[in-house]
Amino acid sequence: MTARERLGDVVLKAAVLVGVIAVWWFLANRSTSPYYPSPGDVLPTVWNDWLTDTAAWTDSIIPSVVRIAYGFFLAAAGSIALGMAIGRSRVLSELLEPSIHFLRAIPPPALLGVSLVVFGIGDVQKVALIAFGVAPPILLNTIDGARSVEELQLETAQAYRISRWDRIVRVIFPAAAPKVFAGLRVSISLAVILMVISELVAAPDGVGSRINGAARDFDYVDLWAGLVVLALLGIVLNALLTVVERSTLRWRQP
Repeated sequence: MTARERLGDVVLKAAVLVGVIAVWWFLANRSTSPYYPSPGDVLPTVWNDWLTDTAAWTDSIIPSVVRIAYGFFLAAAGSIALGMAIGRSRVLSELLEPSIHFLRAIPPPALLGVSLVVFGIGDVQKVALIAFGVAPPILLNTIDGARSVEELQLETAQAYRISRWDRIVRVIFPAAAPKVFAGLRVSISLAVILMVISELVAAPDGVGSRINGAARDFDYVDLWAGLVVLALLGIVLNALLTVVERSTLRWRQP
């Protein structure tokens, strides 16, 4: 892609975003309902009461990001390790895959009550809910990626008497990495959703807790501002994951 094409792509995306805000502004100004505030009220609240407010960072944004980080990394580490083992072992695949598909069919929000009973109302419960919810996409994509390794690559590694560990690190994981990152991209969005769900019940801090409090207090401007902050948080996390993916998979670039 040339520099002109990249610039055109950025301009097009910016124009679409401006158009969405303009439509929101038009519809909100035509509405007499207090439930749909105008962007003219919401966006300044996002800047003044969220992004530039130290208390908002310490009481809402940072606690939520920490929970996402712990839950996501725990799920990623466990799912990648287990997925590699299942993908390369027929015995483990036959034993564990039915249980994995059974657990995947359970909607993670439905486990909120169970997690509260098992782990209480602390941060452990929130991290556990996030980790369990984001694990299936990573696990299944890793299994599929580990199975997609070409036999010729493995036979070549075996012919050169490369150790099992080096085959995993230098052959199997690089070949599976594109599908692993596909699962990670899906899971990062789920992590934000589950973070909000986990903070809606008995949470002393976090973005979800503040949004819930704004709804109870009928502060609809702050509620919508919280939704915008969640969108920005999702964009930032996805951008960071994209940077990691491009750095890890540089060898795949043309």
